[in-house]
Amino acid sequence: MSSYPKTSALMRRGREFLGTEYAILCGAMSWVSERNLVSAISNAGGFGVIACGAMTPELLDAEIAATRALTGKPFGVNLITMHPQLFDLIEVCGRHGIGHVVLAGGIPPKGSVEAIKAGQGNGGGAKVLVFAPTLALAKKLLRSGGDALVIEGMEAGGHIGPVSTSVLAQEMLPELNEEYLVFVAGGIGRGEAIAGYLEMGAVGVQLGTRFACATESIAHPNFKKAFFRAGARDAVASVQVDPRLPVIPVRALKNKGTELFTAKQREVAGLLDSSAVEMAEAQLQIEHYWAGALRRAVIDGDVENGSLMAGQSVGMVKAEEPVADIIAELMSESEAALARR
Repeated sequence: MSSYPKTSALMRRGREFLGTEYAILCGAMSWVSERNLVSAISNAGGFGVIACGAMTPELLDAEIAATRALTGKPFGVNLITMHPQLFDLIEVCGRHGIGHVVLAGGIPPKGSVEAIKAGQGNGGGAKVLVFAPTLALAKKLLRSGGDALVIEGMEAGGHIGPVSTSVLAQEMLPELNEEYLVFVAGGIGRGEAIAGYLEMGAVGVQLGTRFACATESIAHPNFKKAFFRAGARDAVASVQVDPRLPVIPVRALKNKGTELFTAKQREVAGLLDSSAVEMAEAQLQIEHYWAGALRRAVIDGDVENGSLMAGQSVGMVKAEEPVADIIAELMSESEAALARR
């Protein structure tokens, strides 16, 4: 019997969908959500997700194999829809029999959802999780093959939309929860919030920032210390410099790297002005900038010039803790909140 009966009951559909003890997904954080953190989350009863990001198919192939060596529990892979080798990455996931693929970063290109669900090799097809910032788009993606939806509010770290988690949840959960599986993400740092979203009809939640500084996270000690020092107000959204360059805002801790990104946008806008690059190439340059800036902070520990992507829940991250302790604390807080109702 579960130690958290009320929470587990509300998570039942999410747990069955993921094949896990708890319907707690880890958000895919580039350079952070790799084999060590992903396997630790899955081993602790949650659902780890490899952040493919800008990886080549060969790198993803190796990362999945290395994760499999560390856990026998289910885990997923997050693929960016604008990746130029998306279909090759889907083929790698199919070959490994990955059970769940998360598509992020925009509307899935034609044929991608079908390719994931068709699968390859021994594994058969995978389930597809999609993101949608509006109710109309959510319904469209779910009707056209998405098996579950993640709604993510602007409080989240990394690439964000313009609407808060609480508003998205009120808008979308009553409309979708009977027919579809919906996970809520963005700014979740405590179990009381999880209990609230489950009661509204969510089948589970996704957290990133709370796991970024886990003991098992390979993030540099400098990166983790920056999180421990930060409060909610320090996690700010990037500013769009040029309306012709539609850059999705990114939430990160304010530092010199924030200013460098503004300068990078001006540089790319200048290239657009002079017709030196096409729009697609300009946007790809911005994405590559983020990949490099993140690596500088997470791997090299350059917390001044690198990108410290963090959600507004960063103020609730106070110390390094093992993943199993974080999950147990979230579940205990949720259970206590539901018991008080």
